[in-house]
Amino acid sequence: MESCDLGGRRQGPIWHRKPGPAARRGVIVNIIHSVKGYHSKTIRFLNVAFDSSGDSLLAGDQQGNIYVFDLNGNRFNLVQRTMQACTALAFNLRRKTEFLVALADYSIKCFDTETKELVSWMRGHESSVSSISIHGSGRYAITTSRDTAQLWDLDTFQRKRKLNVRQSVGIQKVFFLPLSNTILSCFKDNSVFAWEFDTLHCKYQLPTPVEGSVLLYKVFAVTRDGRIFVAGGKSNHLHLWCLESRKLIRIIQMPAKVRAVRHLEFLPDCFDGGSNQVLGVLSQDNVMRFINIETCKLLFDIGSHEEGISTAAVSPSGRYIASVMENGSLNLYSVHALIQEGDKPPPPMFKVVEDWSKCTSEANKLAMRVTSGRSERPWKSKGSKIQTRLLKLQVDTSLENKENELPGGLNKKRLQALLKGFGEYPAKYRMFVWRSLLQLPENHLAFSSLIDKGTHSAFVNIQKEYPIKSRKLLRVLQRTLSALAHWSAIFAETPYIPLLAFPFVKLFQNNQLICFEVVATVVVNLCQHWFEYFPNPPVNVLSMMENVLAHHDKELLQHLIKYNVTSQVYAWPLLETLFSEVLTREEWLKVFDNIFSNHPSYFLMIVVAYIICCRAPLLHCDQTADFEYFFHHRNNLDINVVIKEAYHLMEATPLDIHPQRMLDDFVPLTKGQYPVFNKYPKFIVDYQTQERERIRQDEIEYLRERQLAHELEAKAQEQKAEDEAWYRKQELLREAEEQRRKMLLEEEEKLAERRQRLAAVKKELKVKELQFLDASRRRFLKYQQDQRQMELKRLDDEIARKASMREQETAATVQDMEVRWMELESRRQLFEQHLIKDQEAVTKEMKEEVDSRRRKVDLEDHLVQRLVEIDREEKQKAQIVTEENLAKAEQKRVDADWRLQALHKLRCDDQDREKRYNEIAKLLHDNRVKEAELLKAVREAEDKKDTFNICVAQWEEVIWKKAQLEEEQKVAAAAHEHRKQFLEDKMNDALELAEKLQREDGYFERLRDLRAGRTEKGVEHQQVPRLGNICLNDLSASESSSHVSLDRRREALACQERELMAEVRRLRQKLASQARTRRPPACFQATKWTP
Repeated sequence: MESCDLGGRRQGPIWHRKPGPAARRGVIVNIIHSVKGYHSKTIRFLNVAFDSSGDSLLAGDQQGNIYVFDLNGNRFNLVQRTMQACTALAFNLRRKTEFLVALADYSIKCFDTETKELVSWMRGHESSVSSISIHGSGRYAITTSRDTAQLWDLDTFQRKRKLNVRQSVGIQKVFFLPLSNTILSCFKDNSVFAWEFDTLHCKYQLPTPVEGSVLLYKVFAVTRDGRIFVAGGKSNHLHLWCLESRKLIRIIQMPAKVRAVRHLEFLPDCFDGGSNQVLGVLSQDNVMRFINIETCKLLFDIGSHEEGISTAAVSPSGRYIASVMENGSLNLYSVHALIQEGDKPPPPMFKVVEDWSKCTSEANKLAMRVTSGRSERPWKSKGSKIQTRLLKLQVDTSLENKENELPGGLNKKRLQALLKGFGEYPAKYRMFVWRSLLQLPENHLAFSSLIDKGTHSAFVNIQKEYPIKSRKLLRVLQRTLSALAHWSAIFAETPYIPLLAFPFVKLFQNNQLICFEVVATVVVNLCQHWFEYFPNPPVNVLSMMENVLAHHDKELLQHLIKYNVTSQVYAWPLLETLFSEVLTREEWLKVFDNIFSNHPSYFLMIVVAYIICCRAPLLHCDQTADFEYFFHHRNNLDINVVIKEAYHLMEATPLDIHPQRMLDDFVPLTKGQYPVFNKYPKFIVDYQTQERERIRQDEIEYLRERQLAHELEAKAQEQKAEDEAWYRKQELLREAEEQRRKMLLEEEEKLAERRQRLAAVKKELKVKELQFLDASRRRFLKYQQDQRQMELKRLDDEIARKASMREQETAATVQDMEVRWMELESRRQLFEQHLIKDQEAVTKEMKEEVDSRRRKVDLEDHLVQRLVEIDREEKQKAQIVTEENLAKAEQKRVDADWRLQALHKLRCDDQDREKRYNEIAKLLHDNRVKEAELLKAVREAEDKKDTFNICVAQWEEVIWKKAQLEEEQKVAAAAHEHRKQFLEDKMNDALELAEKLQREDGYFERLRDLRAGRTEKGVEHQQVPRLGNICLNDLSASESSSHVSLDRRREALACQERELMAEVRRLRQKLASQARTRRPPACFQATKWTP
């Protein structure tokens, strides 16, 4: 593996010698950035991004250094030092030399890789930017943080719109969909909205997934054509959405070692038209697994526990994968090498492959599991259906062992032995063991249909009867009970069904499907014959337990009978609550480890064992209330003793009273659809249902009438209050009016007195006014004179100040005009510079396009000439071989070479296709005549052992080349638009064919192979008799005038011929499979044939 240390260099080569395809695990180069000095350290890379061509790579480290890696030119270059860590990168802008980088100070900067200058600086986020999405045109960008998403115009670098959400919701990611003007926004509450880019109107919202498959979306990926949307989170499930139909089309289950998904990335393919099939999934174990979303096969993976991956990016061309490792280095992978490594056959070993077709039903079509191992290309039948062969290890096992085999590779006998040895299953694997013991079918669609019916009317107000603090637990309990009621009507009328289901609901609250199926399995198997006496307790089951108790402890039973304590008091509370009231969580789990591992009768035995083990305190009880309290509360008891006593009762109880005789064996739930549960008195349940419905309707009518009465009463009270308020208001107004009249009279009297006093005062003031009037007139004249002098002085100062201000404004205006003129001049120069750059870019693109087209034409001419030369060399070598082995066919070989050369020239001319097929048909007809003559010569040398062996080898080579030519014909029919690559593969096939002919002396077989293949091809154009599998007997019959007489050994020769044909068929299959393995079917690019 090549390694590159950037060190303190600003530029340099990436690798000194480019690694070949045999690099270890596809790694082309490992790039690190180390700083040497007194304290040597390694600077970690944080983010990586490819440009739109996929040939340049942008990487940023934790110190803000931004590097550009030119993979074609084998150069790296330090383009910027931002002095702070980057949080996101984007390198596919409209201007190819510019890139965006989001920094730790919540800002986004745009730099140029050539000038290494800052182009723009964008601010607006209040938290770190987690992702940058670029529109397909490269003119717009969306930056996303946890609280907002902002849309930017990259031409003006101005913010156009801003998306704000509540802090309780939060944003996961907002990005553009490829090949469309649609923006997809994903929020932390699992809601996904699609927005029109031009108007920013909401186009649609993806629906909520079905219950049991909900996961919190964290990471997202979209195919290049924008049709498939994948979401993952803290689970090993992936949701595949079709954005055209807006439906969840598939749920992919990753291997068990995957517990959370950290990153998703599609791997492009230049021949898939944007509908990517390979998805890269980075999980919590830092390993990125690439799977096929159609076949759910694991193709290959990168990273390991020792060399974990932090994040990764895939080039748009699909050639490279760049990953930032946990140790801070940067790995560059070759996708071609990874695919070749993934296509290698696995080492020989024996494995048991489970038949998943039996484990999954047709109803569970959404959920698919990713199977480990390397996927091989399947063989295709005539119906174009992929056939999968499942190998099973042939082991002679007895019928008992087969019955003990459980899903997941477990064995019931071994589990029972483990349980007896340790007393309980490991807590880490208990749920897995329970699911295997109960053989849960996991019918997703059937469960979804039950959930879709909504909350059952019997459990709408369950919170009033069972006030549970946890809202989530109450909701799961309500859904589980509603599903049970929709499954069978008896459960809506059973009062103790919430007590029975609650322990399992609390245990499996995170997986409602498993919770429902566990409760249903418990009801079907452990609750046998419970509902036959409904609505009364199961008297038959209680009688069985009473018989067992009477056989093993008569004294205790007599004591219970003495105080009128029936089985409904001492046994039924334990049964209907499944021991949840009398045991702790750990004790309850240990008890049900044993119940699920044994016959259903063990459940009844452990109830009897619990009563027997509590005989000491029970014998001291003499009140019915004490007995009831005892069986509804926890007691000081060793549960291990109870379990052992239950096993003892299972073995020591006589067969005639043993519950096992009355109860059926364990029966799991059926796959696809749940079984019909009707083991109850239907007329009673129907009557209660009808009565419940009647009572509910009466209650609704009563509530409606009561509500109406309350409304009328409220209106009457409101009217009465309004009337009283009006009367009080009128009384207050009257009192206020009387008070105001009294006040007015008092005020009028006071006003008359004041008027008299005021007249006297006015008279005195008039005298004084006349005395001061003259003095004030003199003072006013003096004041007016002083005021005018001050006004004149103020006017002079104002005139001087305005004159100075006018001069300053004139100078500032002149300066502003100069600055504006300079700014306009700089803008004009900048605009001219941009125009020149755009013109140079267009000229450069036109030159590159012309050069690329010229190179394509030259390459095609070179390939055609090379193919002609190879055919000519092949003919020369074949001529030498033919002269040595078959001298008699010299003239026929010359004719065949001439026709083959004509066939090659006709392939290069599309317009003369019909003429080419006619000449090929003629060539095949002549080859058939030559073959008959040559076989005649072979029969003359029949007695020679060496000649016979050569014929066998030649015949095998004919069959092999016939199969190879048929495959080439299929490829040629599909390569009408992919001719350039066809020329290259044809040239390689011609080289191999020439080497094969030279090594095995098989030019005659090549002519026969060409004749057989072209006969099938040209049968539609010319009426030529089809030549199938030709046997030696057939030709000997047609050549009855041969000089060699073979009639005497006809039977022996026929037998040898049949053996030879069988061997030839076997070798043909072997050689065909080797040819496919050596060269997989290639996809060809469109081109034109040139003469």
